[in-house]
Amino acid sequence: MRIAAAQAPSVAGDIAANLVIHLRFITAARAEGVQLLLFPELSLCGYELPLLGQCALSPHDTRLAALREAADGMTVIVGAPLIEAGADKPGIATITLRPDGSTTVYRKQYLHAGEEVYVQAGDKGATAHLLHGQHYVEAICADTTHAAHAQAAAQAGASLYVAGVLISEGGYAADEALLRGHAETHNMGVLMANHAAPSGGYACAGKSAFWAPGGELLARAPGPGDYLVIAEENGGWQGRVVAL
Repeated sequence: MRIAAAQAPSVAGDIAANLVIHLRFITAARAEGVQLLLFPELSLCGYELPLLGQCALSPHDTRLAALREAADGMTVIVGAPLIEAGADKPGIATITLRPDGSTTVYRKQYLHAGEEVYVQAGDKGATAHLLHGQHYVEAICADTTHAAHAQAAAQAGASLYVAGVLISEGGYAADEALLRGHAETHNMGVLMANHAAPSGGYACAGKSAFWAPGGELLARAPGPGDYLVIAEENGGWQGRVVAL
């Protein structure tokens, strides 16, 4: 089992440009034998709250086809504002492209203050997805700051907790402690993908990371910039960082 966080930059509101960036990371991850690749929160448009309405996608948007083709058997989790049927506002979501051609979505359940002006929260709960003997549960940024979310993931049987985030330089220490705590408390691996460059007016910390079950930090990007943070389970977890 080999998973990776794609510490990628996002161009504000430019889905076409961000698709090109995603393709570059997917190609690099495929060359490393990655089986699950996780992108940061709102990776396809950036953390640009006023632009989310115009950038909102459906899970089956034709523009995602190129990502699925490039993935070639990899599970790819991208961040995007999601069109909600009958809703006035989109949701902050992940769209997961699976090797069998299916697509699933996850909606952010806990919003940061101010996000409710632009988006609506997803329903509470956790769904564990099976992949190569591991069960992973998704989280998006502020979800990870609520103990109930990680607890629900553990109760759903998660052995991996995968979080696409936007964490600023000033907020990194506190959020890192929470993520490490989830790995320790619930004995599950925690993979975190942060933005590589500023987004939405925030100076992003980078430092995407993987904590092994029990809380040991096995791999972390050194700061902002384009990186893959790779974790592999083969009789025990190991981690490494690849600069792109």
